[in-house]
Amino acid sequence: MRGTSAIVGIGESTYYRPGGSPDSELQLAVTAITNAAADAGIDVEEIDGFVSYGNDRSTPSKLSTVLGVNETKFAALSWDGGGNNVAGTLAIADAAVTAGYADYVVCYRSLAQGEYGRFGQARVTGRVRVPEEGAFRIPYGVMVPAHWYAMIAQRFMYEHGITEHALAEISLAAYAHAQRNPRAIRHGRELTKDDYLNSRWIVEPFRLFDCCQENDCSAAVIVTSAERARELDKQPVYIRSAAQGIDYRGAAGGAVGAGYADPDFPTAHYKNIADMIWSRAGVGPKDVQVAQFYENFTGLALMAISEMGFSPPDEIEEWVRAGNLRWPDGELPINTSGGNLAEAYVHGFELVNEAARQVRGESTCQVDNVEFSLVVAGPGALPASAALLSVEP
Repeated sequence: MRGTSAIVGIGESTYYRPGGSPDSELQLAVTAITNAAADAGIDVEEIDGFVSYGNDRSTPSKLSTVLGVNETKFAALSWDGGGNNVAGTLAIADAAVTAGYADYVVCYRSLAQGEYGRFGQARVTGRVRVPEEGAFRIPYGVMVPAHWYAMIAQRFMYEHGITEHALAEISLAAYAHAQRNPRAIRHGRELTKDDYLNSRWIVEPFRLFDCCQENDCSAAVIVTSAERARELDKQPVYIRSAAQGIDYRGAAGGAVGAGYADPDFPTAHYKNIADMIWSRAGVGPKDVQVAQFYENFTGLALMAISEMGFSPPDEIEEWVRAGNLRWPDGELPINTSGGNLAEAYVHGFELVNEAARQVRGESTCQVDNVEFSLVVAGPGALPASAALLSVEP
């Protein structure tokens, strides 16, 4: 509901390359949650709700025990295994605290890909049973996200006359912003346009720098009611609106289905989410000063930017190539901490933290006079989700 809840604490672990963390996935989660509680100015024992996504292995039963919380009153997990429900956690936490089911709900994600394996690597050897929609992909070698999202992005680019130079703008913006962020994995590693264009192909149209990182890390935020938030020391970051959902027959095509001939095949699944976000918030794209877009791959992020209403698809190449994604002078700076491409891959949750920092005025690429800060979760996967954060309820 509009402005009835707020983020009051932000936390994360140190960000590591895959396999580089000295801590377990559970320990990483504890670190992020403990830091978020300290940032909020509450005792960690006061947390009484847990929300995650992507089949997080750091379950509320483990965390509540390790953290020593007094009582867990609410626990939920968003559906499906991708970063598509990063912002959906905020929608669930908002509902929980607004309904009075819990006082302090922590939304979190923890990954130790060195410990449990990488998302982006195919591990099929020999004969396997192919489940459901995989029957339309796996026998033909379409086995990992880069494969199927490449087909979607290629179709979108073909239909709207978009070139590799538009995709480059998303990657170059992320790397430029990461140079100001000492937390970022790619801090100190600048990326030039030549670097981008000369990097190896992964799956056309994606080059190396079009693809997100894989890391060991964790991040968390604490959500409470607007009334309780105003009693704490830190500036409340209000959840102006949040949405999660699935468009009509969404799973029949795109990344998860067989609808390659469908006219809606090239979609990020954000058209209906955009309608919900803007109608619930009572504002529109032109009211937003800064945004964090999940970049599993640059092409899908570009599609999400368009579907959220910031530029028509036939005009988006010219718009992004005009520098509109770059801090400090762009019309809509995106991924101002470096995003999945250059800060760290916390399955996108670092984007929530950065969106909140922009509202607080604490970003390393701080946009002036932020009133509304948007975070858009993983495009192409379902259910899709987004949230709009604000200075005022």
